[in-house]
Amino acid sequence: MTRYRNLLLFVLLAAAWGSAFMAIKAGLEYIPPVLFAALRYDVAGVLMLAYAFYATDRPLPRTREQWTVVAIGATLLIAGYHTLLFIGETDPAVTSAAAAVIVSLSPVLTSGFARLFLSDERLTTVGLAGLLLGLVGVAILSNPDPNNLLSGGAVAKFLIFGAAAAFALGSVLTRRVDADIPIETMEAWSMIGGALIMHGVSAGMGESVADVVWTVESVAALAYLSLVASALGFLIYFDLLGRLGAIEINLVSYVAPIFAALAGWAVLDEVPTVYTVVGFLVIFAGFLLLKRRAIRAEVPRLRRMVSRP
Repeated sequence: MTRYRNLLLFVLLAAAWGSAFMAIKAGLEYIPPVLFAALRYDVAGVLMLAYAFYATDRPLPRTREQWTVVAIGATLLIAGYHTLLFIGETDPAVTSAAAAVIVSLSPVLTSGFARLFLSDERLTTVGLAGLLLGLVGVAILSNPDPNNLLSGGAVAKFLIFGAAAAFALGSVLTRRVDADIPIETMEAWSMIGGALIMHGVSAGMGESVADVVWTVESVAALAYLSLVASALGFLIYFDLLGRLGAIEINLVSYVAPIFAALAGWAVLDEVPTVYTVVGFLVIFAGFLLLKRRAIRAEVPRLRRMVSRP
């Protein structure tokens, strides 16, 4: 029964995070991009902070190391990632599925950054091949025209690649800092700090609440991203992380694009291109190369789970 519960939660998480790309795309029709991201984490940050007070006995960071981790999370995992992602998705040439596929490069980039910044990890020749394969996948998906690199969504897709890199780097740097802080507390304060940073960036870009067009669609997109993709999504993530481990939970990144494509097609009439599909397969192949040993070590346990009556 536990196995089926884990599978159901895994699929729900992939659906919530995958369909979030469609919700971003839909909301950007009515809300300026960086302000949209900031408003999302105004709501999600308050909800996550409430959960941190409920779920842990240390809802407030106390030491310099703990605040350092929060600062990294706020700057890279929340503000850096979402600012670049939301701006990138403003380009009509970037579909929800394409954005999700580029973001699925994050586990590959995380492995690369880990071997660069963490002393206990080294990048082997095969691992380097996996990292390069992931980058090739993004290049295939972007399909840039050498004669006009500023057209066809190439710049927007590389902005989203920058978002994935910011998230991957932030994930590694938070591991580098030796801070004993509950993950719920770190996420909550990172969300709040990231929202404040994005409000500052939004104001610097000349965005204003007066530019927001409040409609059923814009409110629905903001509510879905704040409540479902962020608050509920992270609750499921925390639950699965403790029981599945980092390797299996990383696979969410490779299931999410399926739901992004379905949601984009059903709601926005988006049709994934062949470059999206091929790029996804190449990125996933790079992930398999990078994580080959960890995945091989997981196979016996998965077999026992499947064969258990």
